[in-house]
Amino acid sequence: MRLRSVLLFTVTVLVAGQTLPAWAESPSVPAQPALDQAIEQYIRSHPEVIEQALQSLEGKRQKGEKIRIRQAIAAHQEELLRDPASPVSGNLNGDVTVIEFFDYRCGYCKRVASAVTQLQKDEPGVRVVYKDFPILGEVSVFGARAALAAREQGKHQAFHEAMLASENELTQEEVLAIAQRVGLDVKKLESDLHAPEWQSAIDRNHALAKLLGISGTPGFVVGGEVYPGALELPGLKALVRQARTKR
Repeated sequence: MRLRSVLLFTVTVLVAGQTLPAWAESPSVPAQPALDQAIEQYIRSHPEVIEQALQSLEGKRQKGEKIRIRQAIAAHQEELLRDPASPVSGNLNGDVTVIEFFDYRCGYCKRVASAVTQLQKDEPGVRVVYKDFPILGEVSVFGARAALAAREQGKHQAFHEAMLASENELTQEEVLAIAQRVGLDVKKLESDLHAPEWQSAIDRNHALAKLLGISGTPGFVVGGEVYPGALELPGLKALVRQARTKR
């Protein structure tokens, strides 16, 4: 029965046009032992059939997941685009929004930070939404809470860019030292970062990332699609152009 199941699986997922053995096309099906032997012989003679079936199945799985993610993006537009706890920069009324899920301790996030900043200079119609998504330990969470709390002093963007530009290991002490350098009142920041709304915002971002299949950083959402990984400036500009075309 196991061999028969393998064949049925193979035939089900393969594209139309696969040549089957003569016994599979015969109106009279052989007895079980003979059928099992014929199936085994066919698979041994055509091992590529299994590979093709697995490739087809994986293709269908990926297509289904892409559709699911698009539907999730459409269903959570308000949280993605207009969560009041998510910092925004660039053109606040821009025609294209770039959403970035990031972690201040992520090396790839640091690598793309200058590209995200430059994008806003080169593309005046772009709006950027920052989704703090700390996944690299307690210091990442501390940095995220501190950055969100910096909004209380009107210093989020400067603090955000300085943390991502720092070449030092990000510790709690380093986070506060960077805060000092960009002109934040550190004592106020240390008090403000413990406000529960910052952790609530981070928790919402984690839930959104899970829905969108984002498990690492950075992850971008542009024009209704998710793009994981470190995107350089030309790639970001291409996504913006593509999003405008689809509007």
